[in-house]
Amino acid sequence: MPELETAGALSGITVVDLSRMLAGPYAAQMLGDHGADVIKVEPPAGDGTRLWGRTNHDGTSPYYAGLNRNKRHLSVDLSTEAGRAVLLTLLDEADVLVENFLAGTMQRWGLHPVWLLENYPRLVYCRISAFGTSGAMAHLPGYDAVLQAYSGLMHINGEPGGAPVRIPVPVVDLMTGMHAFSGVLLALNERCNSGRGQLVDVSLLDSALSLHHPTAADYLATGVPPERLGSGHPSLAPCNVFETAGPSGSSDYVYVAAGTDRQFQLLCDYLQMPELCADPRFTTNTDRLANEPELRTILAERMRGTGLTTQHVHEMIALGIPASIVRSLDDVLSDPQVVDRGMTTTVGEFRMVGVPVKLSRTPGSVRTPPRPLGQDSVAVLDSLGLGTEVIDSLLDSGAVVGPHRANLNGREVTHRERET
Repeated sequence: MPELETAGALSGITVVDLSRMLAGPYAAQMLGDHGADVIKVEPPAGDGTRLWGRTNHDGTSPYYAGLNRNKRHLSVDLSTEAGRAVLLTLLDEADVLVENFLAGTMQRWGLHPVWLLENYPRLVYCRISAFGTSGAMAHLPGYDAVLQAYSGLMHINGEPGGAPVRIPVPVVDLMTGMHAFSGVLLALNERCNSGRGQLVDVSLLDSALSLHHPTAADYLATGVPPERLGSGHPSLAPCNVFETAGPSGSSDYVYVAAGTDRQFQLLCDYLQMPELCADPRFTTNTDRLANEPELRTILAERMRGTGLTTQHVHEMIALGIPASIVRSLDDVLSDPQVVDRGMTTTVGEFRMVGVPVKLSRTPGSVRTPPRPLGQDSVAVLDSLGLGTEVIDSLLDSGAVVGPHRANLNGREVTHRERET
């Protein structure tokens, strides 16, 4: 067993996170989970997701908390010259910059990507946008649901013959965050050889299209547009949700994905339906796909008369039949397997999902909770070597927002006096 090291795999990497909402903060959080020093720079009004849904006493929502752990929090008004000067000072020591402003915003502030990479040649600059930064739609904003609709993902989601349905998990934003995370790691690895940073350009549109598998591959090969399949699968059968008789007359749902001929044989044996395997309509996967509605009807009738429990499903899995009870989130988050994998954790007052990428020697970790707006402003500026007078001037001008100042004997105290 390799010796465990306390520092994460990205220890020594400094990330300046200017991003808001989901994709950028998620990417920066993953970098922070694995040891990078992430400095989240928020405007004085804060990241808008701080107020999405219910909030705690610090004005922090679960939505925000789930994307902004393992970061130091600095509040800077980048629309001011003094605020942009603070950003440039941060970049003197930074390895990575992450931002997702509307196209043209950084240029308007005099921070063109070309200029930044010329003046900070080792910087990995990750730019996240909705539609990319070229083309007629480059200047337009976009959110996950908008891109689900625009990219065709929403069109293929839903029941056959029904209306398109938004995928409730923001898969486009999350995938964009994963692409940004991967792109930053690729650029950091290449920098080891070249000594130079580069631009990492990711967009919600590109990420949404990358999710179209096998639908895009099938369409490009055949020219046949995909149809809404509900919980079905375009390439394998039987793969669907079936209703079963639950305890006390209630209904449960089980998902069965017996896509190979061997798995289908095992399913027929388990359900005591040998006649299905002998039926020429269902001999091979190709046959089953061609006759999927009939097969689904037969299996649905059989499943409806059974009382498949979690134990039965475990038996099916042990036999080699991919299946699961369709479970609610409250069951999942308390599941012993989920707990064993460390996929729920608590930091401060927040309970949250754990780190999904496991490294044996330099594991990721959840170390610090999301913090109040500007909580670390003074400490970060102090670590940059800015003097007391400069820091107080920035606070006084509003270019930087820090912790609320105390008032002592009718006068406002400096940050130095307050901290002592």
